[in-house]
Amino acid sequence: MGLFKKLAKNFKKLLKKKKSVPQKKSKKKVVKVRPKKTVKTKAKSKSKPKKTAKKKKTVKKGPSLPKNYVKLGLVTHYFPHVEAGVIKVKKGTITVGDEIHIKGATTDFKQRVESLQIDHVPVQSAKIGAEVGFGAKNRVRQHDAVYLVKPV
Repeated sequence: MGLFKKLAKNFKKLLKKKKSVPQKKSKKKVVKVRPKKTVKTKAKSKSKPKKTAKKKKTVKKGPSLPKNYVKLGLVTHYFPHVEAGVIKVKKGTITVGDEIHIKGATTDFKQRVESLQIDHVPVQSAKIGAEVGFGAKNRVRQHDAVYLVKPV
């Protein structure tokens, strides 16, 4: 027990010393304010701006196709597992037996329409505004143009 008493006395002394030590005052930082620099601006000259020659805009024409091609619409989707595509008909009608030409950035082929479906129901023809599914012989991509090939 003697050891415990010594430790308790030493601990009490340490506590008294900490209380008697005055606390340090925190110093405030002094911020120096720098004066703003003034920027001199050059006076604008009142001369007229130089005229430059205007380039003529060239109008890009669509793909040059024969006159017997009529644009039907665009491909909106392709289903690779069943090799079928979806055409959004925007002009004219498409019927079973028609020959169509599908042209896009990487797509360019002709095929005969063998089957058409609207909402999984086989149909013989589709009019403007219809989204019709068809069996595609090659891969088609979204935004490929679909043309109806009329007999000459």
